[in-house]
Amino acid sequence: MIIGHGIDLQDMQAIEKALTRRTSFAKKVLTEKEYEVYSSFQGRRQLQYLAGRWSAKEAFTKALGTGIGRIGFQDIEILTDEKGAPYVSKSPLSAKAWVSISHSGHFVQASVILEEEDES
Repeated sequence: MIIGHGIDLQDMQAIEKALTRRTSFAKKVLTEKEYEVYSSFQGRRQLQYLAGRWSAKEAFTKALGTGIGRIGFQDIEILTDEKGAPYVSKSPLSAKAWVSISHSGHFVQASVILEEEDES
């Protein structure tokens, strides 16, 4: 059964401005493992990765109905499988999470569907 669905749309220029103002911004948003991946990229790809994780974590907390606050950025980790698909590797919720991240122009959009784990 679906617990919730969250969507977030983010202007990547806003993320870029935040990163310019505070170089520690990426470490605030990304877990250690995510930061390792982020550090392996350069330029626009690095910005896309950071903005995508920001948006996906926002979408995750919207699906829960809490928003960022009670659950922080470090509580959620979104990595990428061998095919390049994002997946939630860490969260405060024992549920299946379906994640989609899409970039277009200056925008990134993320969608998260949370589903109860099958107890049978």
